[in-house]
Amino acid sequence: MENLVAIVGRPNVGKSTFFNRMLGMRQAIVDDFSGVTRDRQYGVSEWNGKRFNLVDTGGFIGDSDDVFAAAIRNQISIAIEQAQIIIFMVDVTTGITDLDQKVARLLQISKKPVLLVVNKVDNHERMMMIHEFWGLGFENLYPVCSNSGSGTGEVLDDLVKLLPGIKDEEQRLPHFAIIGRPNAGKSSFINLLLGEERTIVTDIAGTTRDSVHAHYNKFGHEFVLVDTAGIRRKRSVKEDLEFYSVLRALRAIEDADVCILMLDATKGLETQDLNIFRIAMKNNKGIVILVNKWDLVEKDEKTILTFEADIKEKLKPNDDVPILFVSVLEKQRVHKAVDAAMHVYQNRTKKISTSKLNDFLEMALETYHPPSYRGKMISIKYAIQLPTPYPCFVFFCNNPKYLSESYKNYLENKLRESFDFSGVPVKLFFREK
Repeated sequence: MENLVAIVGRPNVGKSTFFNRMLGMRQAIVDDFSGVTRDRQYGVSEWNGKRFNLVDTGGFIGDSDDVFAAAIRNQISIAIEQAQIIIFMVDVTTGITDLDQKVARLLQISKKPVLLVVNKVDNHERMMMIHEFWGLGFENLYPVCSNSGSGTGEVLDDLVKLLPGIKDEEQRLPHFAIIGRPNAGKSSFINLLLGEERTIVTDIAGTTRDSVHAHYNKFGHEFVLVDTAGIRRKRSVKEDLEFYSVLRALRAIEDADVCILMLDATKGLETQDLNIFRIAMKNNKGIVILVNKWDLVEKDEKTILTFEADIKEKLKPNDDVPILFVSVLEKQRVHKAVDAAMHVYQNRTKKISTSKLNDFLEMALETYHPPSYRGKMISIKYAIQLPTPYPCFVFFCNNPKYLSESYKNYLENKLRESFDFSGVPVKLFFREK
């Protein structure tokens, strides 16, 4: 999803309130992720069937002209470069300020579509004051009140008209995002897969200079590879470009079907890797773990088993994921990684017929019946799979609220054993019959 909309403007014009209002139209996916600082908020919104990414450049702008020269110009220029559409917010109560005019000049040079949003228009008198802002030289002007939400619908209506349409899901190739911390070997992995046959590399419109899409079509497999910028800890995110790299990596995770998480064998699974893993799981993505630079590890027969057991221990309870030990430099087991990712993709899109599902349920109940709760018997009648992009199942029973967590875990583990959902989050819902 490359639809990025940036909200820019000087301090205290109400950007964050407007940002929250825009996301409030739909339950936003806003991750409190260590690489994304609190004053640069990122979320996903949807309007009239179109999804877009929204960035609030909240803490970007200083209060004085001195700060403007370095900080504002730098921050806004990055927002302009990365975003497809800019929302430029001003405040009706102050009129046009020098800072507004400087921001306007930067935006006009960019030639990007700009929606000029005049905030705090909450009465007739203020509505009369908005005409001054035509002087900033933009065609699209919208009076809004972020606090009440007045006028935001009109902004969204025009915003989504400027966004490209969404591709038909049936025609969409599998998307594999290569994720992980910097220097784990992600780009080398992609270059090795693509080899010298540069004709198979397709530049997909809208990709940024450090989030690269490539079309892979070899050895009977066809998919889109996404090389994301490495994700760093918050204290490492010093430059604004770095922030946008993290943001693109998060967007790539969100748009992927399978995430290939690359670890550095010399460092093992660290806290930051675990953060990235959990974000992918939270977004219900398939996951394959590649332990790269395996050639640098001194090993004996037990090393792989010990290393794998250590990783799985840290991943619990989500430890049903394929783990492969590779060396991109030595070209060891790299194509097995592609096979594993395709297998996980097939697991994620797998559909189980209702009859097979209920045969499974009958077997699971015979092996271990749900324990009663305070004398109340629990009877699970039948199950169905929901038509979702990842495996979701509904079990209908008489007393769902009394079903223990341990029994729910038992059913999930049995499902995984019976139908092979390795590398894929599985969601179980229990409803009253």
